[in-house]
Amino acid sequence: MQHLFKKGIDSTKPTLLLLHGTGGNEHDLLPLATAIDPAAAVLSVRGNILENGMPRFFKRLAEGVFDEEDLLFRTKELHTFLDEAAATYEFDRRNLFAVGYSNGANIAASLLFLYQPSLRGAMLFHPMVPFRGRKLVNLQHTPIFIGAGTNDPICTPDESLELHALLQAAEADVTLHWEQHGHQLTATEVQAAAMWYQKQQ
Repeated sequence: MQHLFKKGIDSTKPTLLLLHGTGGNEHDLLPLATAIDPAAAVLSVRGNILENGMPRFFKRLAEGVFDEEDLLFRTKELHTFLDEAAATYEFDRRNLFAVGYSNGANIAASLLFLYQPSLRGAMLFHPMVPFRGRKLVNLQHTPIFIGAGTNDPICTPDESLELHALLQAAEADVTLHWEQHGHQLTATEVQAAAMWYQKQQ
């Protein structure tokens, strides 16, 4: 998978896995990594799917309708890539925090649903529920931050509440943060995630 890796200043810190939104790339979320933890290593990945020329992490059938077969395949692909990247760049595979926005948050949520352990924790900005009717792996004590918008037309408040409930039922330690905005990623949302992240160290 196309990506970039930046070695951290402090090797005891988590590695931040950056996963962009639709149409983004591996450079988009680098400012978020700096805002969240400037001392941490960064692994930023570009999605392997193109939709009308825009990179994504998995296919969709329509707006808000995931191609679940492709999502399963791409989640496994990303999970395997993370194992390989940890060996290549010599970071602790067990100390990986996802930072995902929109489509990137969705595949991070899919990793959480399907693989344990794959992520030590996650910051999911405007995610949707990746799968319904599927039993989640046990996520006991896994810290997860969800950034949601009360006026988000893509990831509705009901969707955010459903994801929160599913993750809690899998015994994750979930924080749901609301912004009075839509689908955009806001500075106050990032600040809230950074404060949450510091408490996980």
